[in-house]
Amino acid sequence: MSSPARRRPMRTPAAGLPPAGRSRSVVARLGIPPALTWGFVGVLLFMTGDGVETGFFSKYLADQSLAKADAAVVIAVYGITVAIGAWLSGALSDLWGPRRVMTAGFAIWLVFQVLLLTVALPTMNYPLLLLVYGLRGFGYPLFAYGFLVWVTAATPPQRLGTAVGWYWFAFTGGLPTLGSLVASATIPLAGSYRTLWLALGLVALGGLLALLLVREPTGRSGLAPDGGNPLRTLAGSVSIMRRRPRVAIGAAVRVFSTGSQFGFLVCLPFFFTETVGFSTSGWLRLLSVMFAANIFANLFFGAVGDRLGWQRTMTWFGAVACAVTCLGLYYVPVLAGPHFVACAVAAALYGIALAGYVPISALVPALAPRHKGQAMSALNLGAGASTFAGPAVVAIALGPVGVQGIAWIFALLHLATAVAIRFLEPDPEFTAPAPAPAVDDRGVPAGRH
Repeated sequence: MSSPARRRPMRTPAAGLPPAGRSRSVVARLGIPPALTWGFVGVLLFMTGDGVETGFFSKYLADQSLAKADAAVVIAVYGITVAIGAWLSGALSDLWGPRRVMTAGFAIWLVFQVLLLTVALPTMNYPLLLLVYGLRGFGYPLFAYGFLVWVTAATPPQRLGTAVGWYWFAFTGGLPTLGSLVASATIPLAGSYRTLWLALGLVALGGLLALLLVREPTGRSGLAPDGGNPLRTLAGSVSIMRRRPRVAIGAAVRVFSTGSQFGFLVCLPFFFTETVGFSTSGWLRLLSVMFAANIFANLFFGAVGDRLGWQRTMTWFGAVACAVTCLGLYYVPVLAGPHFVACAVAAALYGIALAGYVPISALVPALAPRHKGQAMSALNLGAGASTFAGPAVVAIALGPVGVQGIAWIFALLHLATAVAIRFLEPDPEFTAPAPAPAVDDRGVPAGRH
């Protein structure tokens, strides 16, 4: 039986810190694990392809004679499978290894996108659309979150926050930012249907780059220390939240860290266009500002988390800052009216504050260092659940309290996460120095405050 030290893939030299006496590469100095570099590029391209449809697919379905309510159901079914796929990504990484999980997600996305484009959309058969588009929903979370598990397993603790920041830079850089920009450029030239074929090409390119060029060994085998019993691994991805209550708390924090984002995407378009007075294009420009600010803030707060501590960064720059900026998203437009600069500042500050939660992807695996895949499953389940939790708050509260009340509800939920974060102290086994020297430039183990 192997020793605990041998099971800890985080110490793989190729993925993290360079051996003593060897100069660090440019990507290493940026905080990117050199052996995983092409994985980050692949995720960016994959998520760009996946994000191409974000801003127009439901409207495209309606334009093809599908009822708006039926189009909404298609999107909802897709969201459910995305959440399940996000949950499975960590558990299956424990069982198969992240690379095989990514391969499965890549294959699922390609197969069902081709079926969508060649059969389901041309016939506009509603049950077939539900089936094909719904099953395609398993694709991107298995690929993208499988790579996130790989990053957390192969990166030393001292660099993990920065590496996770780069992951979210790639993820959100593609979905929705570059994906929406690609669609806005190609739809006027080629139409919506051909744009969906372009998305297939981008996903294929990104997936091949990541799967063929990343040679880091940690992700090529299962991460579970118990030998990978299938039932135990899958059951453990749920029971970990009972066995390690702090993991359950971390998953709950993940739900509400972006719950406000998905909730605001339901109600703010109407608020800014019908109440504040922006045009639809003006609102979309504000949304672009919000996510552009978020992308670069992901990198910044990943590095800040490694220096100030993951919990401290999430508490003040994530939870508290989001509470304040949620209110700003309502009160600044009310006071300033359709003043683009003022509203853009409010939107950018909210996007930046969302990035303050980035270290949670490094922190939750540190709560159960021997069961990282299971911990990541719980975290990814929270990420998927946030796509439902935020809109559910809006659906319940919009009538009784309006957008103003919703802004206050989300602000209070963010403050609640600030309290919960204080219970997420990393496991001592994770923060203890490894036998081989692996400390950061300051010589301080990650996670210390």
